[in-house]
Order: sequence, then structure tokens, then C-alpha cells
Amino acid sequence: MKMQDSGYGIQDAEIRDQLADAEPGFPNPVSCISTPETERRLRWRCRRGLLELDIVLGHFVRQRYPEMNHEQRVVFDELLDLPDTELWDLITDKKKTTHAHQRQVLEWLQGA
Repeated sequence: MKMQDSGYGIQDAEIRDQLADAEPGFPNPVSCISTPETERRLRWRCRRGLLELDIVLGHFVRQRYPEMNHEQRVVFDELLDLPDTELWDLITDKKKTTHAHQRQVLEWLQGA
């Protein structure tokens, strides 16, 4: 049975349930499956309401995403769950992240 996007870019109910059962504070690897459909979904999730954010995320996905390891992709997925203004404030360094595991990916986004 298909469900609506749960914020992880995954519509399968079984996978959504696995994500719900994941231990809080630890990224779940299921949110980062590498398939052509997931990559299309990722590009769609990078289309945002702020033009500047749309441009930065699109460039980042083309340049950096293919080289990223699994953990970095999970962090990027977490960042995509943020509201546009909060994500843009992190990228433009107006706001500092409180999550150390996000710093490397944010630095790459700032350079995109």
C-alpha cells in the first residue's frame, strides 16, 4: 500500500514504519536508498519556494551528492526536512546548527 511522502521521500508504508521505529537521534539508513526513483524524488525535494535555495540545492545535488557516502546523504536528507527559511539561514550562516553531524554537509552547501 502506498502512502503520502512522510518527509523522508519514501512512500512505502513498510519503510515508513521502519523509520518510525528507529531510535531517536540516530539517522536511519532506509531514508537514503539509491535508486533512480529515489534520485528523482530527491531532485523534487530540492525544489523549494526560495529561488536562491532552489539554485543552491540543485547545484549541490549535481556536484556533490553522487560523491557523498551514506551517512552524509542521511544528513542531507535531514536538512531537506527543514523549512525553507531555516535551511537558508543555516546555509547563509545566519544561524548555526546545534547538530555537529550536520556541519560538514552544511559547509559543502555553503560552498555550492
